Formats: sequence, C-alpha cells, structure tokens
Amino acid sequence: MLYLKNDDFFDEDSKIVYNQLANSEVCSRVMLNIERFEIGQSYVTAKIQNRYGHNVSVNIQGGRPGIEIQESLFKLKEQEKPSYAYLITRLIQNTKIVARKLPVVGWRDWLLIYEDTLLELSVKDAYDELEIVLV
Repeated sequence: MLYLKNDDFFDEDSKIVYNQLANSEVCSRVMLNIERFEIGQSYVTAKIQNRYGHNVSVNIQGGRPGIEIQESLFKLKEQEKPSYAYLITRLIQNTKIVARKLPVVGWRDWLLIYEDTLLELSVKDAYDELEIVLV
C-alpha cells in the first residue's frame, strides 16, 4: 500500500475519506478523463465517453452532497445497488488528493454530482481526471 503524508491531501476531509475507502468493499470503479469543463450559472458540465464509446454528460453542482449515477459508466451486477460513491482526484498544480464520499441518491441518463468543493475546483480547471468508486 502506498504511504501518504498529511500534506498529500487537499484538506482533512480528503484524508479521512481516502483512508475510509481502503477499508471498503468496492463493487465498481471508473476513471473519467475530462478534457474541458463548460461553466454554467451554478454548475459545470463536461462530456466524457462511456465504456461503449458513447458521449455522456457530467454535471457538477453545489448543494447537499450526493450523486446520481449513469449506469453505462459502471459494470454493475443486477443485484448491486451501491449506497455510496467515493470521488477521488489529484489537483493539477500541486498533486494534492481531493476525496469525497457521496451518497448515491438515484440514477440518471447523465452523471450528476452535488458537491461544493468539486464544483469550485472544476470552475478553476484544477483537475482533469476523476475516479469514482462505488461501494
């Protein structure tokens, strides 16, 4: 296991969440490469490709933390209904780790993330990859 120091993390929440993930049973994970964020009034969007090569929209907005999953991004068995999603990224400028744990609140035709910090960082183009781990 990779040893990380306290200063490898963006904030204390990231350190706690990242360490929780190490003890979680993973049911699916995906790495999203984000070329460009489009900024709206209170949200950002991006286009990514799912595992079938189709374009899927990602929408990140502030508010009560949660995530609405887009099924074609993940390999899930019929009976698997994850309760939480861990979102992990490294900042481009200083490689600090940002990690958040969000409750899965539904399923959509696009990926919808409600999380204030990720919204702020995406407006600043501070990251270009986002790993999502469903547990």
